[in-house]
Amino acid sequence: MTGKGRELADMMERRKVDILCVQETRWKGSKARSIGAGFKLFYYGVDSKRNGVGVVLKEEFVRNVLEVKRVSDRVMSLKLEIEGVMLNVVSGYAPQVGCELEEKERFWSELDEVMESIPTGERVVIGADFNGHVGEGNTGDEEVMGKFGVKERNLEGQMVVDFAKRMDMGVVNTYFQKREEHRVTYKSGGRRTQVDYILCRRGNLKEISDCKVVVGESVARQHRMVVCRMTLMVCKTKRSKIEKKTKWWKLKKEVCCEEFREKLRQALGGQVVLPDDWETTAEVIRETGRKVLGVSSGRRKEDKETCWWNEEVQDSIQRKRLAKKKWDMDRTEENRQEYKELQHRVKREVSKAKQKAYDELYTRLDTREGEKDLYRLARQRDRDGKDVQQVRVIKDRDGRVLTSEESVQRRWKEYFEELMNEENEREKRVEGVNSVEQKVDKIRKDEVRKALKRMKSGKAVGPDDIPVEVWKCLGEAAVV
Repeated sequence: MTGKGRELADMMERRKVDILCVQETRWKGSKARSIGAGFKLFYYGVDSKRNGVGVVLKEEFVRNVLEVKRVSDRVMSLKLEIEGVMLNVVSGYAPQVGCELEEKERFWSELDEVMESIPTGERVVIGADFNGHVGEGNTGDEEVMGKFGVKERNLEGQMVVDFAKRMDMGVVNTYFQKREEHRVTYKSGGRRTQVDYILCRRGNLKEISDCKVVVGESVARQHRMVVCRMTLMVCKTKRSKIEKKTKWWKLKKEVCCEEFREKLRQALGGQVVLPDDWETTAEVIRETGRKVLGVSSGRRKEDKETCWWNEEVQDSIQRKRLAKKKWDMDRTEENRQEYKELQHRVKREVSKAKQKAYDELYTRLDTREGEKDLYRLARQRDRDGKDVQQVRVIKDRDGRVLTSEESVQRRWKEYFEELMNEENEREKRVEGVNSVEQKVDKIRKDEVRKALKRMKSGKAVGPDDIPVEVWKCLGEAAVV
Protein backbone atom coordinates (compact mmCIF):
# COMPACT_ATOMS: atom_id res chain seq x y z
CA MET A 1 0.00 0.00 0.00
CA THR A 2 2.95 2.37 0.49
CA GLY A 3 2.58 5.14 -2.11
CA LYS A 4 -0.17 3.27 -4.00
CA GLY A 5 -3.38 4.26 -2.21
CA ARG A 6 -4.66 6.63 -4.91
CA GLU A 7 -3.61 4.25 -7.69
CA LEU A 8 -5.55 1.45 -5.98
CA ALA A 9 -8.65 3.68 -5.70
CA ASP A 10 -8.35 4.51 -9.41
CA MET A 11 -8.19 0.80 -10.27
CA MET A 12 -11.29 0.03 -8.18
CA GLU A 13 -13.14 2.90 -9.84
CA ARG A 14 -12.23 1.72 -13.36
CA ARG A 15 -13.00 -1.92 -12.61
CA LYS A 16 -16.23 -1.06 -10.73
CA VAL A 17 -15.12 -2.85 -7.54
CA ASP A 18 -17.16 -1.91 -4.45
CA ILE A 19 -15.35 -3.91 -1.74
CA LEU A 20 -11.72 -5.05 -1.86
CA CYS A 21 -9.69 -7.15 0.60
CA VAL A 22 -5.97 -6.34 0.60
CA GLN A 23 -3.10 -8.24 2.20
CA GLU A 24 0.55 -7.58 2.97
CA THR A 25 -0.22 -3.86 3.22
CA ARG A 26 2.90 -3.20 5.33
CA TRP A 27 1.23 -0.25 7.03
CA LYS A 28 1.70 0.07 10.76
CA GLY A 29 -1.39 1.18 12.67
CA SER A 30 -4.97 0.35 13.54
CA LYS A 31 -7.34 2.85 11.95
CA ALA A 32 -9.07 3.96 8.77
CA ARG A 33 -8.15 6.53 6.16
CA SER A 34 -9.42 7.91 2.86
CA ILE A 35 -7.35 6.94 -0.20
CA GLY A 36 -9.15 9.19 -2.69
CA ALA A 37 -12.08 9.05 -5.14
CA GLY A 38 -14.41 8.36 -2.21
CA PHE A 39 -12.77 5.05 -1.24
CA LYS A 40 -11.84 4.33 2.38
CA LEU A 41 -9.31 1.82 3.70
CA PHE A 42 -9.73 0.07 7.06
CA TYR A 43 -6.42 -1.55 7.99
CA TYR A 44 -4.35 -3.14 10.72
CA GLY A 45 -0.62 -3.81 10.93
CA VAL A 46 2.07 -4.02 13.59
CA ASP A 47 5.16 -3.96 11.37
CA SER A 48 5.90 -1.69 8.41
CA LYS A 49 8.08 -4.36 6.79
CA ARG A 50 5.79 -7.40 6.80
CA ASN A 51 2.18 -8.61 6.96
CA GLY A 52 -0.79 -6.28 7.42
CA VAL A 53 -4.39 -6.66 6.19
CA GLY A 54 -7.13 -4.27 5.18
CA VAL A 55 -10.52 -3.78 3.51
CA VAL A 56 -11.29 -0.97 1.05
CA LEU A 57 -14.90 0.24 0.70
CA LYS A 58 -16.59 2.40 -1.87
CA GLU A 59 -18.04 5.66 -0.57
CA GLU A 60 -21.67 4.50 -0.58
CA PHE A 61 -20.84 1.58 1.76
CA VAL A 62 -18.73 3.54 4.28
CA ARG A 63 -21.82 4.64 6.22
CA ASN A 64 -23.05 1.03 6.29
CA VAL A 65 -20.19 -0.16 8.52
CA LEU A 66 -21.48 -1.39 11.87
CA GLU A 67 -18.41 -3.03 13.37
CA VAL A 68 -14.71 -3.52 12.67
CA LYS A 69 -12.74 -6.36 14.30
CA ARG A 70 -8.96 -6.19 14.02
CA VAL A 71 -7.87 -9.61 15.27
CA SER A 72 -4.22 -9.54 14.18
CA ASP A 73 -2.00 -8.32 11.36
CA ARG A 74 -3.19 -11.39 9.43
CA VAL A 75 -6.96 -11.36 10.09
CA MET A 76 -9.59 -8.61 10.29
CA SER A 77 -13.31 -8.35 9.53
CA LEU A 78 -15.99 -5.74 8.81
CA LYS A 79 -19.73 -6.01 9.36
CA LEU A 80 -21.94 -4.01 6.99
CA GLU A 81 -25.70 -3.56 6.85
CA ILE A 82 -26.92 -3.24 3.24
CA GLU A 83 -30.66 -2.70 2.92
CA GLY A 84 -31.45 -5.00 5.84
CA VAL A 85 -28.86 -7.68 4.92
CA MET A 86 -25.86 -8.29 7.19
CA LEU A 87 -22.66 -8.78 5.18
CA ASN A 88 -19.41 -9.74 6.89
CA VAL A 89 -16.21 -9.15 4.91
CA VAL A 90 -13.10 -10.95 6.18
CA SER A 91 -9.58 -10.21 4.95
CA GLY A 92 -6.90 -12.82 5.65
CA TYR A 93 -3.20 -13.33 4.97
CA ALA A 94 -1.96 -16.85 5.70
CA PRO A 95 1.69 -17.57 6.56
CA GLN A 96 3.94 -18.60 3.67
CA VAL A 97 4.98 -22.19 3.00
CA GLY A 98 8.29 -21.79 4.85
CA CYS A 99 6.79 -20.41 8.08
CA GLU A 100 6.64 -22.46 11.27
CA LEU A 101 3.68 -24.74 11.93
CA GLU A 102 2.82 -22.83 15.13
CA GLU A 103 2.33 -19.58 13.18
CA LYS A 104 0.09 -21.36 10.65
CA GLU A 105 -2.03 -22.93 13.38
CA ARG A 106 -2.43 -19.55 15.07
CA PHE A 107 -3.72 -18.02 11.81
CA TRP A 108 -6.30 -20.76 11.27
CA SER A 109 -7.37 -20.54 14.93
CA GLU A 110 -7.95 -16.78 14.58
CA LEU A 111 -9.95 -17.29 11.38
CA ASP A 112 -12.06 -19.99 13.07
CA GLU A 113 -12.85 -17.63 15.97
CA VAL A 114 -13.95 -14.88 13.58
CA MET A 115 -16.27 -17.28 11.73
CA GLU A 116 -17.74 -18.69 14.94
CA SER A 117 -18.57 -15.16 16.15
CA ILE A 118 -20.73 -14.48 13.06
CA PRO A 119 -24.39 -15.58 13.31
CA THR A 120 -25.37 -18.27 10.81
CA GLY A 121 -28.05 -16.09 9.20
CA GLU A 122 -25.56 -13.43 8.06
CA ARG A 123 -23.64 -13.38 4.76
CA VAL A 124 -19.87 -13.95 4.91
CA VAL A 125 -17.31 -13.29 2.18
CA ILE A 126 -13.62 -14.07 2.80
CA GLY A 127 -10.99 -12.55 0.52
CA ALA A 128 -7.59 -13.93 1.45
CA ASP A 129 -4.09 -14.75 0.32
CA PHE A 130 -3.97 -18.31 1.68
CA ASN A 131 -0.52 -19.07 0.25
CA GLY A 132 -1.68 -22.55 -0.74
CA HIS A 133 -2.80 -24.51 -3.82
CA VAL A 134 -6.19 -26.23 -3.65
CA GLY A 135 -5.34 -27.85 -6.98
CA GLU A 136 -7.25 -28.77 -10.11
CA GLY A 137 -10.20 -31.14 -9.81
CA ASN A 138 -12.50 -31.77 -6.83
CA THR A 139 -12.74 -35.52 -6.37
CA GLY A 140 -13.93 -36.14 -2.80
CA ASP A 141 -14.41 -32.42 -2.12
CA GLU A 142 -17.34 -31.67 -4.42
CA GLU A 143 -19.34 -30.01 -1.62
CA VAL A 144 -16.84 -27.18 -1.04
CA MET A 145 -15.08 -26.55 -4.39
CA GLY A 146 -15.34 -26.84 -8.15
CA LYS A 147 -13.03 -28.43 -10.70
CA PHE A 148 -11.25 -25.33 -11.95
CA GLY A 149 -8.25 -24.86 -9.68
CA VAL A 150 -4.63 -24.70 -10.83
CA LYS A 151 -1.97 -27.46 -10.73
CA GLU A 152 -1.53 -29.85 -7.77
CA ARG A 153 -2.78 -29.43 -4.20
CA ASN A 154 -0.21 -28.93 -1.44
CA LEU A 155 -0.41 -29.09 2.37
CA GLU A 156 -1.40 -25.41 2.70
CA GLY A 157 -4.13 -25.89 0.07
CA GLN A 158 -5.48 -28.87 2.02
CA MET A 159 -5.81 -26.56 5.04
CA VAL A 160 -7.98 -24.23 2.95
CA VAL A 161 -10.23 -27.13 1.90
CA ASP A 162 -10.47 -28.43 5.49
CA PHE A 163 -11.43 -24.96 6.70
CA ALA A 164 -14.14 -24.72 4.02
CA LYS A 165 -15.56 -28.06 5.18
CA ARG A 166 -15.54 -27.02 8.85
CA MET A 167 -17.36 -23.76 8.13
CA ASP A 168 -19.63 -25.08 5.34
CA MET A 169 -18.17 -22.67 2.79
CA GLY A 170 -17.30 -22.86 -0.90
CA VAL A 171 -14.08 -21.82 -2.68
CA VAL A 172 -15.64 -19.47 -5.23
CA ASN A 173 -12.66 -19.27 -7.65
CA THR A 174 -12.88 -22.95 -8.50
CA TYR A 175 -16.53 -22.99 -9.59
CA PHE A 176 -16.09 -20.91 -12.77
CA GLN A 177 -14.46 -22.29 -15.91
CA LYS A 178 -11.97 -19.70 -17.16
CA ARG A 179 -8.84 -19.66 -19.25
CA GLU A 180 -5.75 -20.34 -17.12
CA GLU A 181 -4.74 -16.70 -17.51
CA HIS A 182 -7.90 -15.73 -15.58
CA ARG A 183 -7.34 -18.36 -12.86
CA VAL A 184 -3.67 -17.71 -12.02
CA THR A 185 -3.46 -15.20 -9.15
CA TYR A 186 0.33 -15.13 -8.65
CA LYS A 187 3.09 -14.77 -11.26
CA SER A 188 6.79 -14.42 -10.43
CA GLY A 189 9.50 -15.36 -12.88
CA GLY A 190 8.47 -18.69 -14.33
CA ARG A 191 6.01 -19.53 -11.52
CA ARG A 192 2.27 -19.37 -12.23
CA THR A 193 0.08 -20.44 -9.29
CA GLN A 194 -3.24 -19.86 -7.56
CA VAL A 195 -2.90 -18.76 -3.93
CA ASP A 196 -5.57 -16.04 -3.54
CA TYR A 197 -9.18 -17.14 -3.00
CA ILE A 198 -12.67 -15.86 -2.31
CA LEU A 199 -14.88 -17.95 -0.01
CA CYS A 200 -18.55 -17.63 0.90
CA ARG A 201 -21.21 -19.76 2.62
CA ARG A 202 -22.37 -22.63 0.42
CA GLY A 203 -25.98 -21.48 0.78
CA ASN A 204 -25.09 -18.12 -0.80
CA LEU A 205 -23.18 -19.48 -3.82
CA LYS A 206 -26.29 -18.90 -5.94
CA GLU A 207 -25.87 -15.13 -5.37
CA ILE A 208 -22.46 -15.14 -7.12
CA SER A 209 -22.71 -14.94 -10.91
CA ASP A 210 -19.02 -14.69 -11.88
CA CYS A 211 -15.49 -14.88 -10.50
CA LYS A 212 -12.19 -14.38 -12.29
CA VAL A 213 -8.69 -12.91 -12.10
CA VAL A 214 -8.20 -9.43 -13.54
CA VAL A 215 -5.12 -9.13 -15.75
CA GLY A 216 -3.33 -6.04 -17.01
CA GLU A 217 -3.13 -4.11 -13.71
CA SER A 218 0.18 -2.97 -12.24
CA VAL A 219 -0.72 -1.99 -8.66
CA ALA A 220 0.86 -5.20 -7.31
CA ARG A 221 3.96 -6.66 -8.92
CA GLN A 222 3.28 -10.38 -8.47
CA HIS A 223 -0.30 -10.82 -7.25
CA ARG A 224 -3.40 -10.23 -9.35
CA MET A 225 -6.80 -9.04 -8.22
CA VAL A 226 -9.52 -11.69 -7.93
CA VAL A 227 -13.02 -10.28 -8.45
CA CYS A 228 -16.46 -11.81 -8.08
CA ARG A 229 -19.90 -10.42 -8.87
CA MET A 230 -22.30 -10.96 -5.99
CA THR A 231 -25.96 -9.92 -6.04
CA LEU A 232 -27.49 -9.72 -2.57
CA MET A 233 -31.13 -10.72 -2.25
CA VAL A 234 -32.40 -7.80 -0.19
CA CYS A 235 -35.73 -6.30 0.77
CA LYS A 236 -36.60 -3.16 -1.16
CA THR A 237 -36.25 -0.07 1.01
CA LYS A 238 -36.50 3.63 0.31
CA ARG A 239 -33.13 5.16 -0.43
CA SER A 240 -32.22 8.21 1.59
CA LYS A 241 -32.16 11.37 -0.47
CA ILE A 242 -28.98 13.37 -0.86
CA GLU A 243 -29.01 16.25 1.59
CA LYS A 244 -29.05 19.59 -0.24
CA LYS A 245 -28.19 22.66 1.83
CA THR A 246 -28.97 26.32 1.24
CA LYS A 247 -25.86 28.31 0.32
CA TRP A 248 -26.13 30.68 3.27
CA TRP A 249 -22.41 31.46 3.05
CA LYS A 250 -23.14 33.70 0.06
CA LEU A 251 -24.52 36.28 2.50
CA LYS A 252 -20.90 37.32 3.12
CA LYS A 253 -21.14 39.25 -0.17
CA GLU A 254 -22.94 42.57 0.13
CA VAL A 255 -24.59 42.13 -3.30
CA CYS A 256 -26.20 38.82 -2.24
CA CYS A 257 -27.13 40.26 1.14
CA GLU A 258 -28.90 43.24 -0.45
CA GLU A 259 -30.79 41.00 -2.90
CA PHE A 260 -31.83 38.66 -0.05
CA ARG A 261 -33.21 41.58 2.01
CA GLU A 262 -35.15 42.94 -0.96
CA LYS A 263 -36.69 39.57 -1.91
CA LEU A 264 -37.61 38.83 1.72
CA ARG A 265 -39.30 42.23 2.01
CA GLN A 266 -41.33 41.47 -1.13
CA ALA A 267 -42.26 38.00 0.17
CA LEU A 268 -43.54 39.57 3.41
CA GLY A 269 -45.72 42.04 1.51
CA GLY A 270 -43.44 45.05 1.91
CA GLN A 271 -43.12 44.83 5.70
CA VAL A 272 -39.92 46.25 7.20
CA VAL A 273 -40.25 44.38 10.52
CA LEU A 274 -40.60 40.59 10.66
CA PRO A 275 -44.04 39.24 11.70
CA ASP A 276 -44.62 37.79 15.17
CA ASP A 277 -45.69 34.40 13.76
CA TRP A 278 -42.41 32.47 13.96
CA GLU A 279 -43.41 29.45 11.84
CA THR A 280 -44.54 31.63 8.93
CA THR A 281 -41.47 33.88 9.20
CA ALA A 282 -39.02 30.96 9.32
CA GLU A 283 -40.58 29.27 6.29
CA VAL A 284 -40.51 32.51 4.27
CA ILE A 285 -36.82 33.05 5.19
CA ARG A 286 -35.88 29.49 4.17
CA GLU A 287 -37.80 29.69 0.88
CA THR A 288 -36.29 33.09 0.02
CA GLY A 289 -32.82 31.77 0.83
CA ARG A 290 -33.26 28.80 -1.51
CA LYS A 291 -34.48 31.04 -4.37
CA VAL A 292 -31.90 33.81 -4.00
CA LEU A 293 -28.80 31.91 -2.83
CA GLY A 294 -29.43 28.48 -4.35
CA VAL A 295 -28.81 25.03 -2.86
CA SER A 296 -25.80 22.72 -2.94
CA SER A 297 -25.73 19.61 -5.13
CA GLY A 298 -25.01 17.34 -2.16
CA ARG A 299 -22.06 15.76 -3.95
CA ARG A 300 -18.72 14.95 -2.37
CA LYS A 301 -16.10 17.68 -2.51
CA GLU A 302 -12.63 17.04 -3.87
CA ASP A 303 -10.40 15.22 -1.43
CA LYS A 304 -7.66 17.71 -0.57
CA GLU A 305 -5.34 14.90 0.46
CA THR A 306 -5.27 13.54 -3.12
CA CYS A 307 -5.34 16.82 -5.03
CA TRP A 308 -1.94 15.86 -6.50
CA TRP A 309 -3.65 13.21 -8.67
CA ASN A 310 -3.29 15.21 -11.92
CA GLU A 311 -3.35 14.26 -15.60
CA GLU A 312 0.45 13.85 -15.81
CA VAL A 313 0.49 11.30 -13.00
CA GLN A 314 -2.47 9.41 -14.47
CA ASP A 315 -0.80 9.29 -17.91
CA SER A 316 2.40 7.91 -16.36
CA ILE A 317 0.48 5.19 -14.52
CA GLN A 318 -1.39 4.35 -17.73
CA ARG A 319 1.96 3.88 -19.55
CA LYS A 320 3.22 1.72 -16.68
CA ARG A 321 0.08 -0.43 -16.87
CA LEU A 322 0.50 -0.93 -20.62
CA ALA A 323 4.18 -1.82 -20.14
CA LYS A 324 3.21 -4.41 -17.49
CA LYS A 325 0.66 -5.91 -19.87
CA LYS A 326 3.25 -6.02 -22.66
CA TRP A 327 5.76 -7.76 -20.40
CA ASP A 328 3.16 -10.31 -19.29
CA MET A 329 2.49 -11.21 -22.91
CA ASP A 330 6.14 -11.27 -24.04
CA ARG A 331 8.69 -11.99 -21.29
CA THR A 332 11.74 -10.44 -22.97
CA GLU A 333 14.53 -8.56 -21.20
CA GLU A 334 13.73 -5.44 -23.23
CA ASN A 335 10.11 -5.39 -22.04
CA ARG A 336 11.22 -6.06 -18.48
CA GLN A 337 13.63 -3.09 -18.51
CA GLU A 338 10.96 -0.84 -20.02
CA TYR A 339 8.52 -1.78 -17.25
CA LYS A 340 11.13 -1.21 -14.51
CA GLU A 341 12.06 2.21 -15.92
CA LEU A 342 8.40 3.27 -16.02
CA GLN A 343 7.95 2.08 -12.42
CA HIS A 344 10.78 4.36 -11.25
CA ARG A 345 9.47 7.22 -13.38
CA VAL A 346 5.98 6.93 -11.85
CA LYS A 347 7.45 7.04 -8.33
CA ARG A 348 9.40 10.20 -9.18
CA GLU A 349 6.42 11.94 -10.80
CA VAL A 350 4.10 11.03 -7.91
CA SER A 351 6.66 12.35 -5.43
CA LYS A 352 7.03 15.63 -7.37
CA ALA A 353 3.26 16.07 -7.73
CA LYS A 354 2.71 15.45 -4.01
CA GLN A 355 5.46 17.90 -3.04
CA LYS A 356 4.05 20.62 -5.31
CA ALA A 357 0.47 20.11 -4.10
CA TYR A 358 1.49 20.10 -0.43
CA ASP A 359 3.65 23.23 -0.85
CA GLU A 360 0.65 25.06 -2.36
CA LEU A 361 -1.58 23.77 0.44
CA TYR A 362 0.82 24.87 3.18
CA THR A 363 1.19 28.31 1.57
CA ARG A 364 -2.60 28.74 1.50
CA LEU A 365 -3.00 27.52 5.08
CA ASP A 366 -0.61 30.24 6.28
CA THR A 367 -3.01 32.93 5.07
CA ARG A 368 -6.10 34.19 6.85
CA GLU A 369 -8.33 32.80 4.08
CA GLY A 370 -6.76 29.38 4.53
CA GLU A 371 -7.73 29.13 8.19
CA LYS A 372 -11.06 27.53 7.35
CA ASP A 373 -9.31 25.07 5.03
CA LEU A 374 -7.14 24.06 7.97
CA TYR A 375 -10.14 23.26 10.18
CA ARG A 376 -11.92 21.54 7.28
CA LEU A 377 -8.87 19.37 6.62
CA ALA A 378 -8.61 18.50 10.33
CA ARG A 379 -12.29 17.53 10.47
CA GLN A 380 -11.91 15.45 7.32
CA ARG A 381 -8.96 13.53 8.78
CA ASP A 382 -10.82 12.97 12.03
CA ARG A 383 -13.91 11.72 10.17
CA ASP A 384 -11.89 9.45 7.87
CA GLY A 385 -10.09 7.92 10.86
CA LYS A 386 -13.32 6.67 12.44
CA ASP A 387 -14.49 3.14 11.68
CA VAL A 388 -18.21 3.72 12.23
CA GLN A 389 -19.60 6.98 10.83
CA GLN A 390 -23.01 6.81 12.50
CA VAL A 391 -25.02 4.42 14.66
CA ARG A 392 -27.75 3.10 12.39
CA VAL A 393 -28.76 -0.13 14.16
CA ILE A 394 -28.61 -1.62 17.66
CA LYS A 395 -28.39 -5.12 19.14
CA ASP A 396 -30.98 -7.08 21.10
CA ARG A 397 -30.45 -8.86 24.42
CA ASP A 398 -28.71 -11.79 22.71
CA GLY A 399 -26.33 -9.63 20.67
CA ARG A 400 -28.18 -9.99 17.35
CA VAL A 401 -28.26 -6.89 15.16
CA LEU A 402 -31.70 -5.32 14.68
CA THR A 403 -32.28 -3.55 11.37
CA SER A 404 -36.01 -2.86 11.02
CA GLU A 405 -37.36 0.38 12.43
CA GLU A 406 -40.07 -1.45 14.41
CA SER A 407 -37.64 -3.82 16.16
CA VAL A 408 -35.23 -0.97 16.96
CA GLN A 409 -38.03 1.10 18.56
CA ARG A 410 -39.24 -1.91 20.54
CA ARG A 411 -35.71 -2.51 21.88
CA TRP A 412 -35.35 1.15 22.92
CA LYS A 413 -38.71 0.91 24.70
CA GLU A 414 -37.52 -2.14 26.65
CA TYR A 415 -34.27 -0.42 27.56
CA PHE A 416 -35.89 2.74 28.91
CA GLU A 417 -38.59 0.82 30.77
CA GLU A 418 -35.85 -1.04 32.66
CA LEU A 419 -33.78 2.11 33.15
CA MET A 420 -36.59 4.32 34.46
CA ASN A 421 -38.25 1.71 36.68
CA GLU A 422 -35.12 0.58 38.48
CA GLU A 423 -35.07 1.62 42.14
CA ASN A 424 -31.93 3.46 43.25
CA GLU A 425 -30.90 5.15 46.47
CA ARG A 426 -32.67 8.50 46.71
CA GLU A 427 -31.07 11.66 47.98
CA LYS A 428 -32.85 13.35 50.86
CA ARG A 429 -34.67 16.54 49.96
CA VAL A 430 -33.38 19.62 51.72
CA GLU A 431 -36.08 20.88 54.07
CA GLY A 432 -36.85 24.46 54.94
CA VAL A 433 -35.93 26.04 51.61
CA ASN A 434 -37.99 29.11 50.73
CA SER A 435 -39.01 29.62 47.10
CA VAL A 436 -38.66 33.13 45.71
CA GLU A 437 -41.37 34.43 43.42
CA GLN A 438 -40.66 37.43 41.27
CA LYS A 439 -41.53 38.83 37.87
CA VAL A 440 -39.11 38.01 35.06
CA ASP A 441 -38.43 40.96 32.74
CA LYS A 442 -38.90 40.57 29.00
CA ILE A 443 -35.82 40.44 26.79
CA ARG A 444 -34.93 43.98 25.70
CA LYS A 445 -34.00 44.97 22.14
CA ASP A 446 -30.58 46.24 23.20
CA GLU A 447 -29.89 42.77 24.69
CA VAL A 448 -30.79 41.18 21.33
CA ARG A 449 -28.45 43.59 19.51
CA LYS A 450 -25.58 42.74 21.84
CA ALA A 451 -26.23 39.00 21.47
CA LEU A 452 -26.23 39.24 17.65
CA LYS A 453 -23.02 41.24 17.74
CA ARG A 454 -21.28 38.59 19.84
CA MET A 455 -22.42 35.66 17.67
CA LYS A 456 -19.81 34.18 15.33
CA SER A 457 -20.50 33.46 11.68
CA GLY A 458 -19.92 30.12 9.98
CA LYS A 459 -21.52 28.03 12.74
CA ALA A 460 -23.78 25.04 12.15
CA VAL A 461 -27.49 25.75 11.75
CA GLY A 462 -30.08 24.55 14.23
CA PRO A 463 -33.32 22.62 13.60
CA ASP A 464 -34.84 25.68 11.89
CA ASP A 465 -32.02 25.66 9.24
CA ILE A 466 -31.48 29.42 9.62
CA PRO A 467 -27.90 30.52 10.42
CA VAL A 468 -26.63 33.59 12.26
CA GLU A 469 -25.66 35.22 8.94
CA VAL A 470 -29.37 35.75 8.15
CA TRP A 471 -30.04 37.77 11.30
CA LYS A 472 -26.88 39.83 10.83
CA CYS A 473 -27.85 40.49 7.22
CA LEU A 474 -31.37 41.67 8.20
CA GLY A 475 -29.93 44.06 10.77
CA GLU A 476 -32.49 46.09 12.72
CA ALA A 477 -35.40 44.22 11.10
CA ALA A 478 -34.30 41.07 12.97
CA VAL A 479 -34.45 42.84 16.37
CA VAL A 480 -38.04 42.26 17.42
